[in-house]
Order: sequence, then structure tokens, then C-alpha cells
Amino acid sequence: MTTEAQSQSNYPTRLNIDYVGTGRNRLTTFFRIMTAIPILLVISAFQNATVVIPTLLMILFRQKYPRWWFDFNIEYQRFSIRIYAYLSLLTDEYPSADGAQGVQLEIDYPDVSQLNRFLPLFKWILAIPHYVVLAILGSISIILIVVAWFIILFTGSFPKGIHNFIVGVNRWTVRVTAYAFLLTTDTYPPFSLD
Repeated sequence: MTTEAQSQSNYPTRLNIDYVGTGRNRLTTFFRIMTAIPILLVISAFQNATVVIPTLLMILFRQKYPRWWFDFNIEYQRFSIRIYAYLSLLTDEYPSADGAQGVQLEIDYPDVSQLNRFLPLFKWILAIPHYVVLAILGSISIILIVVAWFIILFTGSFPKGIHNFIVGVNRWTVRVTAYAFLLTTDTYPPFSLD
């Protein structure tokens, strides 16, 4: 294992989505957007409640990150990733509000005394290079999801390479989210899909 790979496995945010290659449900794949509407309505109700500002204020003025607030943020992220995994055809299971469903997201609880209390004011700016790269990778992911949609419809299987790429983009996005918005680490995210 290279030093870079070791540092990424030690990064305080880890994501994996189980690979389901064959035996995919062609019917739910065909109607995926329509079947996702109810769960998208649920998640959109929560997206209006921001998690960044309260976290920033707690760290800046009180140098605290209450465990209950951290747990809420992590469960919200897990739920969001399950929805994205369903929409991006990584799974056929309808997103559960409380079950893992093959999505493993771990974010280490921060020792706030070790976090720079003023860095949360600037982390979102420092992450701009990641936003640019992730926008490009996200566009590629959308194209690959459309390709995978046709492959599943015709063969009933999901290509492993496409799965790994989409999971890698999600992993990278989660690391940037943990750094810039959940404010759980001061360690700058690596530019890597691993």
C-alpha cells in the first residue's frame, strides 16, 4: 500500500457502497426517476434546514460540536447517500430512512479542541479546487449512469468499473463535505477517488 493510499484510508471520512453486479431489477431501473419521487420529497424537506451555519457558530464561539448534532449530521449524510446510490443505479433497494442498505459511511467524531476555531470561516473557500474537479467528475458520472441504465435494461448487470468510478466520486464528495460543511476535520481532503 502506498503512503498516499495509507493516508486516505486514515482520513477521518470513509465511504463504501456494496457492488451488486448481476440480477438487477430491470423494471425498477426503467422507472427509477418516478419511483424516487416520494423519497426525493422527503429529503428536500430537510435540505432547507442548513447544517453548516449552526455547526460553524458552535465551533467558532463555543468551541463545541455536540455529539447529538454530529450524529444528526452523519445520519442525514447517510440517508442522502442511500438516495443518491438508488438514483445512480448503484442499488435496487428503495432508500431506507434508517437502514444501511449496503452503504457504509463513517465519519470520525472530531476532537473540537484540536480543530482551528477560525478555519470554518474559510474552509468552503479552500475547497474551491475540489468543487471544480468534482463538477467535472459529476458530469462524467451522469453520462456513465445513463450508459449503465441502458446496460442494466439490456443485460441485467451493472459494470464494476462504472460502479467503482461513481462510488469514488461519492467518496471524494463526502470527504469535501466533511471538511468544508460538516466541519469535522481540518485535514484537507485528498484529490483521489480511493
